[in-house]
Amino acid sequence: MEYTIFGRTGLRVSRLGLGGAPLAGDFGPADEREVDKMIHEAIDGGINFIDTAPRYGNGESERRIGRALRGGKRNGLVLASKAVGPDEPFGYADTIRSVERSLQRLQTDWIDLMQIHDAERAPFETIVNETLPALEKLREEGKIRFIGVSTRILQLLMRFVRLNRFDSIQFYARYMLIDHTAKEELLPLATEAGIGVINGSVLGLGLLADTPAPFLNRAIVEEAQRRIKQLRFLRKREPHGLVEPAMRFSLSQPAIHVTLTGAATCEVLRTNMAFCDGKGLEPEELERVYALFQGKKLFPE
Repeated sequence: MEYTIFGRTGLRVSRLGLGGAPLAGDFGPADEREVDKMIHEAIDGGINFIDTAPRYGNGESERRIGRALRGGKRNGLVLASKAVGPDEPFGYADTIRSVERSLQRLQTDWIDLMQIHDAERAPFETIVNETLPALEKLREEGKIRFIGVSTRILQLLMRFVRLNRFDSIQFYARYMLIDHTAKEELLPLATEAGIGVINGSVLGLGLLADTPAPFLNRAIVEEAQRRIKQLRFLRKREPHGLVEPAMRFSLSQPAIHVTLTGAATCEVLRTNMAFCDGKGLEPEELERVYALFQGKKLFPE
């Protein structure tokens, strides 16, 4: 397992993090006993960063993680969750209440990183004047240690970075083989500001695993398939031959501190952990990928 320092927080984090959405069955069946075993195997294998949210399984992801971490596993982990979300108000009191509920479900006295979930769902001014001050208050009380923000909209993330009040950012499907637009402005800005960077959905919501999520727009799936055909030179096997290069593409990017793996079984976890060995794409392969899709967004903002 490889490790790095998570921006200016000083936290030492594994480059591969465990994503919480699949743990509650958001992307298919997830047996609770298998999930418990997988969390323990991830920790024993060197993963020390777990990312979840109340939204995942309507709180079930947090509950399962909390149960799995009883008995001393919590210590030494960097535990990240998210506050509010698509179906919740982003007000001051709502944010406090959201975090308090997460603490209860996770069975912990503190959460290392609390992120504002899907920040594009609220006006920028509401987040700055209501949500963020609530998190800053919770930080003063010792209930959270660091504050982050998540959204898929790159321009919005850059606005938040420039505030100099966040410790981390998280995006998804913006630095992957078929859409790496985050590297053009966002990643250099985050590096300069000392911001921790978390990359989610490096498989593009299943597109690069040949199993696109059923809710994806048809036009996006068709465009993705056109791009995927241009990546035949990266395929090592069939099927799912782009999973390994997709994972290595993100894991070897110095500006990305944590790449999340969305595993629901121990078998998938072990496969993804094997890619965190410091080896990325070959230099000529990387140059070719960058040249193919330079500045070409797949998902609209």
